[in-house]
Amino acid sequence: MSSFPTLLYKELLRFWKVSFQTVAAPVMTALLYLVVFAYALEGRMRVYDQVSYAQFLVPGLVMMSVLQNAFANSSSSLIQSKITGNVVFMLLPPISYLEFFGAYVLASMIRGLVVGTGVLAVTLWFVELRVAAPLWVVAFALLGAAILGTLGLVAGIWADKFDQIAAFQNFVILPLTFLSGVFYSIRSLPEFWQTASHFNPFFYMIDGFRYGFFGVSDFPPLASLAVVAVSFLLLSAGCLLLLRSGYKLRQ
Repeated sequence: MSSFPTLLYKELLRFWKVSFQTVAAPVMTALLYLVVFAYALEGRMRVYDQVSYAQFLVPGLVMMSVLQNAFANSSSSLIQSKITGNVVFMLLPPISYLEFFGAYVLASMIRGLVVGTGVLAVTLWFVELRVAAPLWVVAFALLGAAILGTLGLVAGIWADKFDQIAAFQNFVILPLTFLSGVFYSIRSLPEFWQTASHFNPFFYMIDGFRYGFFGVSDFPPLASLAVVAVSFLLLSAGCLLLLRSGYKLRQ
């Protein structure tokens, strides 16, 4: 019998039992971003034609919430299990590294998508928004959540204490998210920073996701999808190698 459903249920239950912290709080944070930035920059920030700044901001906030919460779920769960010693109980049963990977990443995707859906539902009370290409929205949301869930798993494997996870979030995840075009179109940047933005993988996730709402983007959506898909495959391969070797889990 596969251990995957049991491990997945355990991970889902872990974040849902504290849903006020893991779901409601990020939704409230995104709403505050919308209120503050939309009020401060409406009419001052150049974005797409016939798209208000508040409308432009909503998909970015939704995707930012998806990415950050997908990362937080897998990284915090694994480091907590390592520190408390509970990871031993997951290594003793016949759980394959593929099941381990699948359960953690899928649970992270679900949390990220739940939070993202909550952010979208709340912001629609304040901003009128239409979806131009729903398949693009779904594709980038799923791939983005999967990438950050996998990255969180890698960070959880690497880290030995909570401080290292916090450092990873503050010095890697947060800067990449804020510099990816969540709050602005890279068209408004000087040429040097436009070029630099193309080296940020988060940019392609958010830009492609935003294309699904407006039908326009700063980069061709098909190319963005290719970059995101390749990034997921490479990151997953690396994570699976770490899990298979037992790096910092069985040592």
